[in-house]
Amino acid sequence: DDLALLMTLEQGKPLKESLGEIDYAASFVEWYAEEAKRLNAESVTSHLPNAQMTVSREPLGVVGVVTPWNFPSAMLTRKAAAALAAGCTVVAHPSSETPLSALALAELGERAGLPAGVFNVVTGDARTIVGAMCADARVRAMSFTGSTDVGRLIAAQSAPTMKRLVMELGGHAPLIVFGDADIEKAVTIALDAKFATSGQDCLAANRIYVQRQIYDRFCAAFARCIERLRTGNGLSPDADIGPLMHERAVKKVEEQVADALARGARCLIGGKRHAAGPLFYQPTLLVDVPDEALIMHEETFGPVAAVTPFDEEAEVVARANATEYGLVAYVVTENGARQARMGRALEYGMVAINRVKITGAPIPFGGVKQSGIGREGSRHGLEAFTDLKYLCLDVA
Repeated sequence: DDLALLMTLEQGKPLKESLGEIDYAASFVEWYAEEAKRLNAESVTSHLPNAQMTVSREPLGVVGVVTPWNFPSAMLTRKAAAALAAGCTVVAHPSSETPLSALALAELGERAGLPAGVFNVVTGDARTIVGAMCADARVRAMSFTGSTDVGRLIAAQSAPTMKRLVMELGGHAPLIVFGDADIEKAVTIALDAKFATSGQDCLAANRIYVQRQIYDRFCAAFARCIERLRTGNGLSPDADIGPLMHERAVKKVEEQVADALARGARCLIGGKRHAAGPLFYQPTLLVDVPDEALIMHEETFGPVAAVTPFDEEAEVVARANATEYGLVAYVVTENGARQARMGRALEYGMVAINRVKITGAPIPFGGVKQSGIGREGSRHGLEAFTDLKYLCLDVA
């Protein structure tokens, strides 16, 4: 409870979401503590006479970890627990906007018996600290969650020392609702996919495509649900939507909304700052949003749902894939054959069908295209911080 309270105080998200994140963060520590036991060597059937062959995994060494402000605890444990389980040491730099959650985890690690120097948290100027990590040859891997632009910069700075890179970058997720969907279920999925963490999530549904035959009914039902969302102080037990992180975030939301309206979109709910304070923005529903609008090309990171109609399956697949990002896509349909087709056709690292919550410690989290490199979570997340060593022993 103390960790959740600290998170809400420094990040602003509703306390109920902070409590959920603390449980989520702990799950990575527990899961990787067990997965470390399964990091076994393998025996290879020899193609050479009188030879015994084995392949083992060895820790890379020092891992640099850079975490974002939107999930300050879970993103740290997802990275650090995997690296520690692989036998690596960790130097972590949390976002300068939410350093306290990371420092609290470091304190708890020390109390739990982690040796000094194994799990380190360094706060301060990001350019200086991350630049030093990238330049130092002793740091053998960089694990980063954040924007694609910053990810490219870290990759470029890490190239001279040939570091292993694990990156979870921009999302810009589509949510596709087909005409055979149960509208009530589809609206519930859209509400969760868009407005959790006030939309400040790389998994947030940024573009909502609804098949034309149910478009009007969906928009009306979605508007009624959005209207019931409560905006306020994250410490209030009634709050569903908290503040945005800073003034830059609010201005970006305002710019995207103004651009969409100027291009012909209609605002059914919200559309301006909330009376709760300067960093609060009303839960907003934009409909008839054209593909040319900024919000259809850039992540929003705010509580604004952009909805647009489509007619045919092939059309919506092309529109959903027409982005440099490829983290997650959401699909709502009751047609089994279509579910399989969409899972194959969408160019995303993760596809959620008829549900929102798909993440967890056992699954490989990550994207394709400009949404990242590698995977976090699962055994793949642990193996990312290891090197393969091949041993060939003469047994003649």
